[in-house]
Amino acid sequence: MNLKGRDFLKLLDYTPEEIEYLLDLAAELKDKKKRGEAHAVYPTKNVALIFEKTSTRTRCAFEVAAHDLGMGSTYLDPVASQIGHKESIADTAKVLSRMFDGIEYRGFEQTIVEELAEHSDVPVWNGLTNEFHPTQMLADLLTIREHFGHLKGIHLCYFGDARYNTGNSLMVACAKMGMHFTAVSNKKYFPSKELTDECIRIAETTGGQIDFFEDPIAASKGADVIATDIWVSMGEPDDVWEERIADLSPYKVTMDIMDNAGEGAVFMHCLPSYHDLNTKMGVKIKEKFGLDDMEVTDEVFTSERSLVFDEAENRMHTIKAVMYATL
Repeated sequence: MNLKGRDFLKLLDYTPEEIEYLLDLAAELKDKKKRGEAHAVYPTKNVALIFEKTSTRTRCAFEVAAHDLGMGSTYLDPVASQIGHKESIADTAKVLSRMFDGIEYRGFEQTIVEELAEHSDVPVWNGLTNEFHPTQMLADLLTIREHFGHLKGIHLCYFGDARYNTGNSLMVACAKMGMHFTAVSNKKYFPSKELTDECIRIAETTGGQIDFFEDPIAASKGADVIATDIWVSMGEPDDVWEERIADLSPYKVTMDIMDNAGEGAVFMHCLPSYHDLNTKMGVKIKEKFGLDDMEVTDEVFTSERSLVFDEAENRMHTIKAVMYATL
């Protein structure tokens, strides 16, 4: 399969077969890295990493993946990059694509990464926007496939705010791969009707299923994967915490939820997670709201059923596959 020159902006742009190919490639590259087999296939290439939103896993994953492939990488933080401020998005794309062989963007509206791609002569990769998080989805799919041995028919329940990048993208990923996606939340936190309708159409062709529940027990009964994310997305103001906590507390992932899902159910979270008081934000939330955790209990997060660190590692292997394939 030839994906050379393709942008990677959202999974909606890729067929199930292309997604499966990227997962196979990621598994192959992961195996090579584990065996210590060099795969520096692009020693003359360089990539630009634009981060308007900071990150631990995405930045490290792109930098290590680029290094393993023999490439150089240049990190542009919110201060170093003038994108959209002193230089237009179109001009930024034209300049960087004359110096680099690929451009990663992590930031705000999906329209920004789409415009970068429109004006770039090299592949553009979406490291996260408000609407979509496709590199995380490849990591999640690889992790699920590694654990269960397959994707088709797997039932994934997403608890919490499903309106933004992670909820949107999991719904797309499940629809594409013939999986059963269930959003479990207060109905005002469900994905948009437009995206939902598109995913339902896709699922009809792949054997997938899309459901929405407000009852966490009914939703999670017999599920294979219980997934969640922090309740306030990056870049949102702190004053939304009170409303989110009130609305989403019934959708905290507890061991009762995991037991209801079934003995073989696993827990996933794209991180970072508020599951204890070992962060400054966790202490702040405790002082203001009296909570020891939020979207998931520490008991679940640290249990043997939790795949969160496999998931985090797989960010690097799947990002490497995307760069390898599109360059």
